[in-house]
Formats: sequence, structure tokens, C-alpha cells
Amino acid sequence: MGDGAALADRIAERRAGVGDPGALVGELRRALVLVPYDRGGLWTAEFGGIRWVCGFTDEAALARFAEERAVVEGTAGAASRSWEYAVFRGARLLDEVIPAMGVPAGVAVNAADPDGSMLFPPVVGIVPDAVAVDADVDVDVDVDVPSGGRGL
Repeated sequence: MGDGAALADRIAERRAGVGDPGALVGELRRALVLVPYDRGGLWTAEFGGIRWVCGFTDEAALARFAEERAVVEGTAGAASRSWEYAVFRGARLLDEVIPAMGVPAGVAVNAADPDGSMLFPPVVGIVPDAVAVDADVDVDVDVDVPSGGRGL
């Protein structure tokens, strides 16, 4: 357990409108997630007032991200460069890395895959309550959030 393929499968289920949101979060917690480095820190992006840690289920998904970044930045050689990355258990990202960021933060998985990306926002049930943006709000939370992955 804990491979990126299982997480990618759960993401595909939720994007198809089936599967259990809790099982998806559980799979992220078990999965090994690749997070590239950017200027000495983890690669993050700001979108919608949230700082997103960009994580990938495997090296192929990371390579697609590199190719997309090269197109966006107009640096054709950037996609072929070697990308350094750390491997985190999803639970460590959610329980340790996200709270340490000091700002509302979540995890964007496979951001360059328009049909296979998923955002895990900083809400109760995903991140610790102490850093969840909705911790004081009494509502039902559905983790099936539209990805908008290409915008990251």
C-alpha cells in the first residue's frame, strides 16, 4: 500500500462521480507523494488565496508538470532538466508540512493532468483542525473540489 497508482485510481473514481471522499483522503494519507524542490524549498503555488504544495503520484506525472511549466514559462529546455524532489507520505504532508507553512495551505496532486488532478484543500477532515480554514464553521464538507489544476 501507499503507491501513487492507488491514489491516482481513487482520484479517477471521484472525478467520475463515484468512490468515497473519505477513502480518497485515506489513500492520500497512505500514498508516497513526490514534491519537487523550487529554489531550496518545496514547490508551491498560490491559487484562490491558498498556498498549494504541488505533489505527484509518480515521476511520469512530475514530468508532465515539468513540460507544462516549460510551456508556461517559455523555457523549452526546462522540461528536460533534472528535477530534484522529496518523497513524502501523504499523512506527513497533511499533518506536519501544511501546519508548518503558517498560511492556509493544501495539497494539489498531479496539477498538470487536467483529467487526473485533485485538490485537497485546508479543511476539516483533510488537514488538522488547528489549520483548517473552516474549523469554526458548522457545515458538511465534501472533499470533491474541482481541480482547476492547469491554473497552478
